[in-house]
Amino acid sequence: MTTQLSNRNKIARLVKYGLAVTSSMLILGCTQDVETESDFTPPDITEKNSNWQLVWADEFDGTEIDTAKWTHEVNCSGGGNNELQCYTDSSENSYLQDGMLHLVAKPSSEGSKPYSSARLNTKYKGDWKYGRVEIRAKLPAGQGTFPAGWMLPTDEVYGGWPHSGEIDIFEGVNTKAIRPDGTVDSSIYGTLHYGKSWPDNDHSGKEYILPQEQNPADVFHTYAIEWEEGEIRWYINDTLYASQRSSEVRYNKDGVATGLKHRGWYTHNYHPVTGELAAFYTDAPFDQKFHIILNNAVGGDWASNTNQASEFSDTGGVDPAAFVDGNAMQIDYVRVYQCSLDRETGKGCGTYTPEYFADATLVEGEAPTITPPAPPGPVSDLVIFADAENPDWPMWDCCGGSTPTVEIDADSTYGATAEFSIGATPTVMGFITRDLDAPKPYDATSKLATGTVEFDLKVLSMPNDASADWFFKIEQGDADTAATFSLSESQEGVLPTQGQWQHYTFTLQQLADAGLDVSGINVVMVFPAWGQGEGAVYRVDNFKIGDGAGANSPELVLFEEQANPEWLPWDCCGGSTPIEVTDDGEHNTAVEFAIGAQPTVMGFKPADGSGVNFNASSILPSGVVQFEMKVTSMPNNAAAAWKFKIESNATSEAVELDLTDSVEGVAPVEGQWQTYTFKLADLSNQGLDVSAIDVIMVFPAWGQGEGAIYRIDNAKIYDPSFVGGSNAGLTLFADAEDATWLMWDCCGGSTPAVVTDNDTGAAAEFSIGAQPTVMGFKPADGSGVSYDASAFLNDGVVAFDLKVTSMPNNAAAPWLFKIESNQTSEAVELPITDSQEGFAPQLNQWQTYTFSLIDLYNQGLDVSAIDVVMVFPAWGQGEGAVYRIDNAYIGPARSVNNGGNSSDDSTGDDNANDDAASACTVPVCNGTFDSTDHWLNAIFDVNIVTEGANSFYQVDVTAAGNPWDVNISQVMTITPGATYTVSFKAKSDRARTMLVGLGLNHDPWTNKTETVSLTTDWQTFTYDIVADSFGDDNSRVLFDMGAEIGVVSIDDVTVVMK
Repeated sequence: MTTQLSNRNKIARLVKYGLAVTSSMLILGCTQDVETESDFTPPDITEKNSNWQLVWADEFDGTEIDTAKWTHEVNCSGGGNNELQCYTDSSENSYLQDGMLHLVAKPSSEGSKPYSSARLNTKYKGDWKYGRVEIRAKLPAGQGTFPAGWMLPTDEVYGGWPHSGEIDIFEGVNTKAIRPDGTVDSSIYGTLHYGKSWPDNDHSGKEYILPQEQNPADVFHTYAIEWEEGEIRWYINDTLYASQRSSEVRYNKDGVATGLKHRGWYTHNYHPVTGELAAFYTDAPFDQKFHIILNNAVGGDWASNTNQASEFSDTGGVDPAAFVDGNAMQIDYVRVYQCSLDRETGKGCGTYTPEYFADATLVEGEAPTITPPAPPGPVSDLVIFADAENPDWPMWDCCGGSTPTVEIDADSTYGATAEFSIGATPTVMGFITRDLDAPKPYDATSKLATGTVEFDLKVLSMPNDASADWFFKIEQGDADTAATFSLSESQEGVLPTQGQWQHYTFTLQQLADAGLDVSGINVVMVFPAWGQGEGAVYRVDNFKIGDGAGANSPELVLFEEQANPEWLPWDCCGGSTPIEVTDDGEHNTAVEFAIGAQPTVMGFKPADGSGVNFNASSILPSGVVQFEMKVTSMPNNAAAAWKFKIESNATSEAVELDLTDSVEGVAPVEGQWQTYTFKLADLSNQGLDVSAIDVIMVFPAWGQGEGAIYRIDNAKIYDPSFVGGSNAGLTLFADAEDATWLMWDCCGGSTPAVVTDNDTGAAAEFSIGAQPTVMGFKPADGSGVSYDASAFLNDGVVAFDLKVTSMPNNAAAPWLFKIESNQTSEAVELPITDSQEGFAPQLNQWQTYTFSLIDLYNQGLDVSAIDVVMVFPAWGQGEGAVYRIDNAYIGPARSVNNGGNSSDDSTGDDNANDDAASACTVPVCNGTFDSTDHWLNAIFDVNIVTEGANSFYQVDVTAAGNPWDVNISQVMTITPGATYTVSFKAKSDRARTMLVGLGLNHDPWTNKTETVSLTTDWQTFTYDIVADSFGDDNSRVLFDMGAEIGVVSIDDVTVVMK
């Protein structure tokens, strides 16, 4: 999946690097910043910027090495890489000749190493912070050569290596030796080293392969870096091939770190406050002075273990013939420049190419990812495996070298399961997120009191050692904390029985008591005792952590069709009794207040002495006090201001505001219902203690209210970004327009409508005319409403059903999905084909599209403040498009019965899951044929037959022909070269065959099929199919049945990538 750099970021980068931004680069449209087709073509700068000023150089034109600039290192320490040379200051290993510095590696009988060579540095004689460093050199050739030009910090401000960093300007490894693929090595490497202490240190870099006629051992090349504050770039002969940046932290609307906008370098050191080792996401360690090092090493951990190393295993992976006459790196010059425009930061002198601006040169670093903070209150349960592998928690063999697989179990209650097999090498197995580039540890803190870790286990083959105990282990951090138990210590208290599914439960409290920090769980394991597991084969399913509850949100309803008996309508001082009255059809019952001659205020409060109050602390960031009001008679004093007042802690804190200070900012209009919203955060900032709210009032100003009669309905304190209770999400549209999230045309001037669709009932319909626009759903301007999906970050989705009833006039227009947060400050825009389903819209066909929240988050979306969701043809290309949306939703992924039932919500009834079509998150959707959704047939309707509680596909082939004359298929994404397990049930009314397979859904229709022999009984068929030389996001699983006559029935189709 790829995401284009947003326009505003492109502009910012052009400005940052001193490049002109003209008005032609900006296309101004609607205020929502939706244009995505602007031309931000940067200048093609391929020559060195003229603002670099030479500050130091050695041209090596003399007769002796300049000791005022260079120091020889003399040692046999192996360079920290187990290299095979001793470094000397002998003129046999380093000298000047023909205007070149020669560093010569040669056999040696002296010292503790078989070779001697030279290493020079400029430490304390030449060191710089930021600049351009150039080294023109020709490298030695042969197996075992390891030359380099690099830099180390002069003062190790952040600690010893690698805490204070290392910059490798270039390294050559076994240049001109034969690589494993048979080619001649011509690679150069540019790398950074940083992070934790060895052996947990990190590095990141890039390889550049030169053409053979330009092999680094045959031709001089200029190797350079440009180093500025927060960024380093690598060049060969002024060709920019790599760039690295410091990490950039992403913050949510509350200023809390939630992840990395860019994962780059970092430093790891002691925190000045806590004293604990911690990662720091700053320009460090590459913000100090570094010096230059030149060396010509022999062998070592890298060079002695690559290319032709196995041919020279008796000589340390080094070809002695390459060094017998001496093997030199020749350096023509070393030059150091600094930016004349800004020496302090080094910025303004960069040498750039178009590839740089497309991020084609950018190298991702190894900075530790930042785990988003757990939202207040409970979070959703974590499903690690239930009928399918969770991509955020892949199956894992620690140490045995096997690849666990997804297998269909004979017991239909379980369906797809995770299968593990242990060989001769000792190992443990389970599921892990810790090793992913973007791990998703699980914070179970809010579920500690009642939560559990549960799974089902079936042992197919016991270990050869029948006495081996079985264990469950769970870890946090880098195994910083862990808990290990025998399965006999589970709540069930039993060990596995061969061939039998058994359930195991461990309480989170039990694990915490054993030392586990439940706030960052990232590995779970089930295995026979270490070293005793050989021969074991076992399956795991329904692996979950949680308490069966999802996220929730406190809410206080003061009045909604009736009074809250704990918060009664109230007249402070006027002696009246508010009453319930019948109003219009929308409001039905409302509470009515009437003010007489006696000054008073009115509203809602608990009974005196009850001690009742409302704690809104957990919804403070996005919660509101909201009500609807209708004035049926204005006060006699027409100038009277209308007030809102809220108190807490028995009147010790209070805030009073005009109604015009609400989000809506309007005064009451007689005879008209109006909504008023006050943000809890604003009230808190003005002094309200939101943890003990006990009075809410709405009234004309004290002493000016006589004659006023007004009604209030739908009065509540709640979080509008949270809809529903346990495991709920935000429904944008489902058979009706949401009252808060409105259908929206950004810029075209149309009004989207609710229409009746023949298939789904009510749907939102959007029509695009000549004016470029985007469309979707958003709260009313100025409402301050956004949706916090943090609770569903790990397993949540944005999903919707789309039906195009009229394609754009421009048939090539791509369809896009865009989502924004924090009032457009963060946005992600993707082709709709980047959805989990991966297909483009088809005319007059309902199709489901799903985007995972974690993917959107990783691409820069702050999921804590989502405020716009859009679906549209590309900007300026949509004229003529008419399309409908239904079942638009943000929240936890909805379960889909797709062959095999999970124990939490599946019933075995194919018709039990009404949402299958609209929330499919697996390669093949609706495999149980609950409906015709997702299945395609070019000629016939897809026919669904129901027998009792079961439904399945059926077709009667009445005339034999080509196999593909009668078929069904479903579009899916296929990865070329991958192996897929295709499983299904099928039968016929006679003995006959059909084809099942995978293939392209377009020319040239490449496919791979298997022949299936059917009988009159239902049978389960499973095939492993390799996608040899084909596959893309418009591929398909197919069933071809046209070659023979007969009735064919198919059910329970699953496709799983192995």
